[in-house]
Amino acid sequence: MTDTALDLSSARTLWDLLARRADLTPDRPVLLQEDRTSSFGELRARAERVAAGLYDMGVRAGTVVAWQLPTRIETALLSFALARLGAVQSPVIPFYRDREVGFALRESKAEYFAVPGTWRGFDHTEMARRLGAKGVFEAYDRLPDGDPRVLPAPPAEGTSVRWIYWTSGTTSDPKGVLHTDRSLIAGGSCLAHALRPTDADVGSIAFPYAHIGGPDYMVMLLLYGFPAVLFEQFALPEALEGYRRHGVTMAGGSTAFYSMFLTEQRKQPGTKVVPTLRLLAGGGAPKPPELYHAVVREMGVQLTHGYGMTEVPMITMGDPDDAPELLATTEGRPPEGMEIRIVDGEVRLRGEAVCRGYLDPEQTAQAFDEDGFLRTGDLGLLTGTGHLVLTGRLKDVIIRKGENISAKEIEDLLHRHPAVADAAVIGLPDTERGERVCAVVEQPEGAVKLSLAQVTAYLRAEGLSVHKLPEQLEVVDALPRGDTLRKVLKYKLRERYSGTVK
Repeated sequence: MTDTALDLSSARTLWDLLARRADLTPDRPVLLQEDRTSSFGELRARAERVAAGLYDMGVRAGTVVAWQLPTRIETALLSFALARLGAVQSPVIPFYRDREVGFALRESKAEYFAVPGTWRGFDHTEMARRLGAKGVFEAYDRLPDGDPRVLPAPPAEGTSVRWIYWTSGTTSDPKGVLHTDRSLIAGGSCLAHALRPTDADVGSIAFPYAHIGGPDYMVMLLLYGFPAVLFEQFALPEALEGYRRHGVTMAGGSTAFYSMFLTEQRKQPGTKVVPTLRLLAGGGAPKPPELYHAVVREMGVQLTHGYGMTEVPMITMGDPDDAPELLATTEGRPPEGMEIRIVDGEVRLRGEAVCRGYLDPEQTAQAFDEDGFLRTGDLGLLTGTGHLVLTGRLKDVIIRKGENISAKEIEDLLHRHPAVADAAVIGLPDTERGERVCAVVEQPEGAVKLSLAQVTAYLRAEGLSVHKLPEQLEVVDALPRGDTLRKVLKYKLRERYSGTVK
């Protein structure tokens, strides 16, 4: 720890953590966005004024407030103001529309709903009215304001449910995931202590602040006293100017972010795409080993990848001092207090960072085993050194003629092919085999289109067993991805290709 790092052992709430940091380093910057800067002291002071404005509107401890806002300084201010009051927050990803937003508002029973007005050409205020939302107010660049002297004492404990996050709905409605301040602090501290930042670092939040990664990252900033650049809209190469101007040293988000940075680096080999960058870090989606090696080799930076989910914001994280092979092939180790159990190949979790369940009690009952471990649906194993290796998803196991096939194993091999930019392997219904193996690939610009025969010959040369070879190949311009961490949406691929016969 640096001399400005905080001991979180007695921090009860997120507001408590902010107050301690503001006392310790009030003038240090914490949030940077374009030409604007907010220090830790300013963040606390302004959040208290916003809290007072919300209090005047009728928001109290326990009031459910949903917000659907982009990644802005104002969004962090509103969130900390709600934390100051002890309200229950329900963040909603800003790209969601009527179906997902309406579901979140109904299920959370939100009494207030903060929206950005018209953002990126879409009228969120009109959608809120269309959905019959209660207490709608716009919170883009103007926030409620009041006199902090009206405020009651901040919440004294951090174990009550004060956060409702939403899993991304794919073939069914999203799930409302219940978190406490302490579970979010536990998740963020895992990230912070694994990466070991210093107050000389500059981080970045290029993903939606409404994602579970928002508080995860903020906890790290509060613990170690360094700033992060906020990107309201993230796209490369457009965002590179912001990274360079603010001297970002730590960037990332997920596997797709690493690939995007690598693509930009390949446009100017030998010249660092962000001169100050020393570390890429993230999680949220599997990381092919070849991508790790390519980033380190071509970008000249370290890459540490972790494992987390909405239900458990940070489970494991790679250590920058780990051996390259461990960083390439594992998700890192769990922090103290996170128990990992492998049951029939499935990863199960117990610890303070684990959510308290779901809004739906039946979903909660199904998600936890008799010993209180969360069933993740992920497949994996623990090495002798305690590192976690993810081998796939339960639903991604392809059963072909009674034999189990790991989609991830094939994907990792395909990522090593020079004519493959990204790949997803899925199982498709097949009357003869039960399921057949289908590989869907993106190719680099200018690459000659791959054939199925070329792909299977390559995989056989790489040592893949014959019964695992793809029987179908689809080449696409772009794999379908989610709007948050850019995960590949395999369910859309299954929908697209299930009716095809090869």
